[in-house]
Amino acid sequence: MSGSFEKTWLFKFIRPARTGLLTALLAGSAFSAVQAAEPDPFQIFAPLSYPQPVNLYHSGNGAPGPMAWQNRSDYTIHVHIDPATHTLSGSETLTYTNNSPESLSTLWLQLDQNIYQQGSRGAYAAPQRLQNHTDGMVIEAVAVSLDGHETPLTPLVSDTRMQLSLPQPLAGKGAHLSLKISWHYTIPAEWGGRTAYSQNRDGEMYELAQFYPRMAVYDAQRGWDTAPYLGQEFYLDYGDFDYSVTVPKGFLVAGSGVLTNPDAVLSAQEKARLAQAATSETRVQIRTADDVKALVRQPQTEMQTWQFHMANTRDVAFVASPTLLWDAARLDLPPLEKGDAKNPAPRLAMSVYPAEAAGAAKWDRSTEYVKHAIEYFSGKWFAYPWPNAVNVGGHGAAMEYPGIVFDGKDDAGAELFWVTTHELGHGWFPMIVGSNERRNAFMDEGFNTFIDVYASDHFNHGEFAPKKDVEFAPQTGHPADDIVPVLKDKSAPVLMTPSDLISEKYRHSVTYFKGAYGLQLLREQILGAERFDRAFQHYIALWAFRHPTPSDFFRVMESEAGEDLSWFWRGWYFQNWGPDYSLKSVSYVNGNPVQGARVQVENKGWLPLPVVLAITWMDGSSARLTIPTETWYQRNAVTLQIPGKQAIRSAVLDPDHMIPDLNRADNSFSVKLTSAHAAAPAAPAATPAPTLQGTPVP
Repeated sequence: MSGSFEKTWLFKFIRPARTGLLTALLAGSAFSAVQAAEPDPFQIFAPLSYPQPVNLYHSGNGAPGPMAWQNRSDYTIHVHIDPATHTLSGSETLTYTNNSPESLSTLWLQLDQNIYQQGSRGAYAAPQRLQNHTDGMVIEAVAVSLDGHETPLTPLVSDTRMQLSLPQPLAGKGAHLSLKISWHYTIPAEWGGRTAYSQNRDGEMYELAQFYPRMAVYDAQRGWDTAPYLGQEFYLDYGDFDYSVTVPKGFLVAGSGVLTNPDAVLSAQEKARLAQAATSETRVQIRTADDVKALVRQPQTEMQTWQFHMANTRDVAFVASPTLLWDAARLDLPPLEKGDAKNPAPRLAMSVYPAEAAGAAKWDRSTEYVKHAIEYFSGKWFAYPWPNAVNVGGHGAAMEYPGIVFDGKDDAGAELFWVTTHELGHGWFPMIVGSNERRNAFMDEGFNTFIDVYASDHFNHGEFAPKKDVEFAPQTGHPADDIVPVLKDKSAPVLMTPSDLISEKYRHSVTYFKGAYGLQLLREQILGAERFDRAFQHYIALWAFRHPTPSDFFRVMESEAGEDLSWFWRGWYFQNWGPDYSLKSVSYVNGNPVQGARVQVENKGWLPLPVVLAITWMDGSSARLTIPTETWYQRNAVTLQIPGKQAIRSAVLDPDHMIPDLNRADNSFSVKLTSAHAAAPAAPAATPAPTLQGTPVP
């Protein structure tokens, strides 16, 4: 029976719907039901209008529409670091292509370093993060080259944004212009967080991001997206980058993309070791602790320029320091497509970190973790599109950029594995699938944490499984149990809350954990792995190097998976609803176990996920069935008729804790019969059976 029980189980709905439940929605009212109230199927299963309407730019199946467009930003950047003054000076040529149907009379750029200015909006929004200040990004000059004419521009700077008024509009449908910008700023110390200089045992290191004026996104959603930088994250267009970093000789620079002038900056020994790493499945040390000791003792009077290239990316970042050890191993990935001559094979997993971070349980294993993350995510979801992946052991920013991530030199053990995998997972969300992090944080943090869960299961036969950290199931490692306090917290924001409105208290528990666990429920409890994986892979492929909205994601998953999931989106994303089932009673047909049993189940929750009912008979045999969501379309209680010819020992809802039931105290019954009946053979059908006595089991 156990092998075919679920497929052949015949059950009957023998209890009519409660007449008081299915009341119509009040005209004009919002879905304001609270979980303390009795669930209303009319609200739970009502049609859901998505925030983004279907139009020529966003199709009903979640794909980019027939007239979808996206602008492009290509950069050539030169920067110089002065360690004596902790100053970065730079110049860039930014080529901007307007693929929209409209002409643009102004341009907007992002100056994220201005968050460190006294009086910045970010300093007021999150004063605990910004108790120190700089002058921000000082713009020295701006000029535009349009139709062969170069014109100086006077920028209008507003907090972390810069507006440029053009001498003549930039036409749409593929017209382009070039901006030439020069600037400088004081690099913040560790309080800069994502971009800072810090002190290692052997000297300083610079982890530099948001270091250049970056184009804001002009899209079909709202035109210029000029949300100020308040300390959350980013929204950027794609393009090709050529950038160079001038630092004192002896510094190591590791950055997004590929180093294009190795002969000018690497020693013969380092180049030989890199060649060895290109064929090695395990790490090869490129710059050792002894190498670093020799370098830091040398006077740093000469300067050296490191040049990098990265194609089809939304951003770049780099680290620079004379104190960094460097190791690498081969990435087992196919050569990059399109034959980019600046991206030569092989492709490498790399780690750079100070000597004090080395150790068998510490950064000696970093490149092993990098290699696994990139290869696993590439095979499971979408091929990694860039040449190298670099993990940096620094002051602990725990921050991601295309091709490079900044982690903590003190990270070790499971924490180092988890943070490495998570930050590199951002290569897919939002570096490949370029959602708007400033507005929809769950589409990068939640989606990324979701794929991290399976990476933890996969690595080294589950060495660091299950994932259990600040990002996911932090108390017990069992998400169905750990998420319940969040769902019960009346102050917790919903996933659709704009990023800047989610407080630090809820950032991990909601954006990361709830965002990830929602996808896990969708995959494992609603759609099944095969349907989910195909739909999710399709979503990634459709929106790679584009800008999807939450509505696009919802529509892709419904269309590809073949399910109306509006009830799930409403309950999990737009509300903080949860499932709550009760096993009300167990009885026998005509009071006789030989004729089968009746199990009454009640739905008390507003998120009616599919739930497993497990039955165990007196002889120890058992079987399971799944009660589908459709059960609750028109009722809140159902009686299931269970075939069988003997008494039931126990009945349990969600026996494996796979769904976040809000109250498990009423999920199960242990069934007790009189001792005389338990010892007697099965009674004939005409003989009344003893009364079944059920007691709740917490």
